[in-house]
Amino acid sequence: MSHYQRIACLCTEAVETLYLLGAQDLIAGISGFTVYPPEARQDKPKISGFSSGKLEKILAVEPDLVVAFSSLQSDILKDVAAAGVDIQHFNHHDLAGVLRMVRVLGSLTGKTDGAERLAAELQASMDAARAEAAANDAAGLPRPLVYFEEWNDPIITGIGWVGELIALAGGRDAFAERAIHKRAKERILADHREVAARRPDLIVGSWCGKRFRPETVIEREGWQDVPAVRNYEHGHIIEIKSADILAPGPTLITRGLPQLQALIRQWHADRAAGALA
Repeated sequence: MSHYQRIACLCTEAVETLYLLGAQDLIAGISGFTVYPPEARQDKPKISGFSSGKLEKILAVEPDLVVAFSSLQSDILKDVAAAGVDIQHFNHHDLAGVLRMVRVLGSLTGKTDGAERLAAELQASMDAARAEAAANDAAGLPRPLVYFEEWNDPIITGIGWVGELIALAGGRDAFAERAIHKRAKERILADHREVAARRPDLIVGSWCGKRFRPETVIEREGWQDVPAVRNYEHGHIIEIKSADILAPGPTLITRGLPQLQALIRQWHADRAAGALA
């Protein structure tokens, strides 16, 4: 069965997945926002930004397929399709969608067996995390309340897959009711004191595109009695890089999930030691 030979990836998730499938030789160009794997940035031409791209630059690498993610890339895909190039547009917002993406890319590149293996490995990692959290539940250990901040001005709470990762790691999403909203503007908090009112045990920041600054978080008005802030010196406010938790590819599970698990394990250890303020 024939498959695509020159794939232009406008999203980092596709690049990462194709490398994991051993299909990197089929990649004709990548997004300038690609992070994983690092060698992709050296080996492949950069042909687009995240929400922007010039048709001429994309077509210059002579793709037979263009892969993109999110509604923000819809306009450029219309131009690509009008130019007669096949497109594959992903727009998933949950962990199940990551596994679907892996299998679709495997099918498009003749790597179906590898895709099934990768999907199984990712599922096994999620199952192991779920089992650990369930064991803690069975032992009567409480689940810490975790506040995830995707942006600071305005404050934006976590998207659906972040809430799923928090639950898998053994925590509770402080704004689970907002995580169901796919668009960031629907997850904006009108008042930062809403966070303080929920008193999260742990805070995770991942300000998409810029460095998280916990020292500014602990200085927010009314946050001084938040458990995570009181226990800041114990490492209960951390950054997870956006590439690890905001790009909905395998790294959510291979990098983002382990960091959340480590944070929650530390919280349990501090609680058991009586170290929480």
